[in-house]
Amino acid sequence: MPQRKPNPALQQLDALVGEWEMTNPQYPDVRGRATFAWLEGGAFLVQRTEVDHALAPNAVMIIGRDESTEAYSVLYHDERDVSRIYRMSLIGGVWKLWRDAPGFYQRFMGTFSDDGTTIRGYWEGSDDGSRWKHDFDLIYARLDGGGLTP
Repeated sequence: MPQRKPNPALQQLDALVGEWEMTNPQYPDVRGRATFAWLEGGAFLVQRTEVDHALAPNAVMIIGRDESTEAYSVLYHDERDVSRIYRMSLIGGVWKLWRDAPGFYQRFMGTFSDDGTTIRGYWEGSDDGSRWKHDFDLIYARLDGGGLTP
């Protein structure tokens, strides 16, 4: 098969590509690893997370974008057989994911360090989409020596 060309609409996501350690300040004994890699020669980005703790399921996310919108679409699935669709943006060093599902709204916001080697973020949830409650913090630390600020 001929090699696919990378999707130019995903180019800014290159800042995520690589291996990251995930930690949570509320649960210092919970550590995980996230790997972001190009799928199909850059047509999509895949994130795989592995956490060896019952508090956090292992998961996979496939990230792509409709050419008619600026927001990315994210298909999520984890080992609990939970499947979700999120919207996503990565603008000015701020990574956002959000889900507007009646009864279970979620959002994540993470900020890249100046050198692109750390992302500090947090998840929030809401029953109605207007009153938000902090769920947990999440810190990504690059393991592979890369670092590109988006």
